[in-house]
Formats: sequence, C-alpha cells, structure tokens
Amino acid sequence: MDESTAPLDRAFHALSDPNRRAILSVVRDRPHAVGQIADALGLSQQTTSHHLKVLRAADLVTSSREGTRQLYAVRTDGLASTRASLDHFWPHHLQALKRAAEALSRAGDSACTDSETGGDSETDGDSGGTPRGEGDG
Repeated sequence: MDESTAPLDRAFHALSDPNRRAILSVVRDRPHAVGQIADALGLSQQTTSHHLKVLRAADLVTSSREGTRQLYAVRTDGLASTRASLDHFWPHHLQALKRAAEALSRAGDSACTDSETGGDSETDGDSGGTPRGEGDG
C-alpha cells in the first residue's frame, strides 16, 4: 500500500462493510455511545467497538469523552476527503455520458429520417419488411 493512498484505502476498506456504513448512519446527526449504537443496530458491544476502531483508523468517526462514556460521531472531514477523491472521476464520466447520449440522439434522428424516406436498404419494399431473397419461395 502506497503511503499517499493509505488513508483512502483505509476509508474504502471501512466503508466496504455494511455494519460500518450502518454505524455511520446512526452517528451521522449526533454522538452516540457504543451501547446506543449496538442497541440501534442489534450488534454486540464488542462487535460495535471493533467496527468503530476500524472507522476511527480511517478517520471517518471521532470520539469524545462524556463522563465515563465514549461518544462517537461522524468525522465530516474524513468523509469529505474520501468524497473529494471520488469527485475527480465525475467530470470525465459526465462528459462520456454526454457524448454517448448525443450519439444515441444522432442515431435516433438518423433512423427516423431513414424510415420517413423509405431508406431501408435491407428490405425488398414490401410491407412485411422481408429481406431480399427470402420469402420468394
């Protein structure tokens, strides 16, 4: 793992697990303790703690102390940097989608023009559209 891509690799690894994505949903709006997260998702506290450790290592959650409880919340900076790494794909793909849509539109316009002028060169002109040389027999 290249050191420059290590944070992104950790984030993608963390996000690859559905339980961790569910944890992010739980802690999205306000901080929660491990027990609250575990109860909300039907996981054990041990499993939840493991997932939170992975999310923390990926900088996707942050923790703070409130008395004896450790509270976890989404780390928006971590999610923003992961999103930013994906954003550079969009302009290229949106441009490719635009070109494909324009090509389909041109092809559709061409097909409409051919059918309006009877320009279908593959049929013998009968109303059934039978290819030339077939149906003669």
